[in-house]
Amino acid sequence: MIAILTNSDPWKRLGFAASDWLRIFAPLPAGRDTFILEVEGAVLGIAIVRRKFLFGDYLELLGIAPSATGRGFGSSLLSHIESLTFARAQNLFACVSDFNEAARAFYRKQGYKEIGPMPNFLIPGYAEILLRKTAGPARK
Repeated sequence: MIAILTNSDPWKRLGFAASDWLRIFAPLPAGRDTFILEVEGAVLGIAIVRRKFLFGDYLELLGIAPSATGRGFGSSLLSHIESLTFARAQNLFACVSDFNEAARAFYRKQGYKEIGPMPNFLIPGYAEILLRKTAGPARK
């Protein structure tokens, strides 16, 4: 999965190297859950969720192998994560690079709303856009 992430966008464009992914994955910091999507013995996707973020959870990473995109795997993995999150919290947040139109369209289709941009957050000249999907207010 590290090779897939390193050699595909948006992470390639954002300058993530294999060493960055090794630092992110090993060891995984406390309070995070990792989800691996495996089909017929092949790893096709990965997700990392940080629990207890802004009255919800934060999807730190959702990556699907380029060979598996457009086949519903990302939607299925995200739906599974949402079911776990919304059983304990009202919000699931994510970020997407402003140049990543495919990801922005994917999240819109899944019901996420763009909250706002964070300019120059990861690389100069580009923004990360905070996204939110909600099941309602954090307090009732």
